[in-house]
Amino acid sequence: MGGRRSAGLLLFRDAGPEVEVLIGHMGGPFWARRDTAAWSIPKGEHGDDEEPLAAAVREFEEELGLPAPEGPYVPLGEARQAGGKTVTAWAVGADLDPATVVPGTFRMEWPRGSGRVREFPELDKVAWLPPDRARDKLVAGQRVFLDRLAAHLGA
Repeated sequence: MGGRRSAGLLLFRDAGPEVEVLIGHMGGPFWARRDTAAWSIPKGEHGDDEEPLAAAVREFEEELGLPAPEGPYVPLGEARQAGGKTVTAWAVGADLDPATVVPGTFRMEWPRGSGRVREFPELDKVAWLPPDRARDKLVAGQRVFLDRLAAHLGA
């Protein structure tokens, strides 16, 4: 048992002169007014009893409401985020229209201490961006996956 673990898929597509990656802006009140370091690859937590790649595929479908693309899945390894969570990611070449995303939701008390439980989207925006633009938007602990994808693609 090594603490909280997440797994996710980093989609990439060849968009003419450069590659683009698919990232999502995290939903809910904590992230509402932030843009820098407020985006993530589609990912989610899993237990020790679930294979990380299976969790990444499941979480993609839960967060985006779309089937995960078929592989091949390129392992991008693990990265530790500031909060201590370990994220394992795979890259997969695919294309999808962000307008077709139907985000999953989560519930939380908001405002905190109010006793009111509200529902928020897991991701409130999804966009294709070139890696240099995605870098500033991604939470710091996931930026290494862009470097590893670039190395894989020979960029």
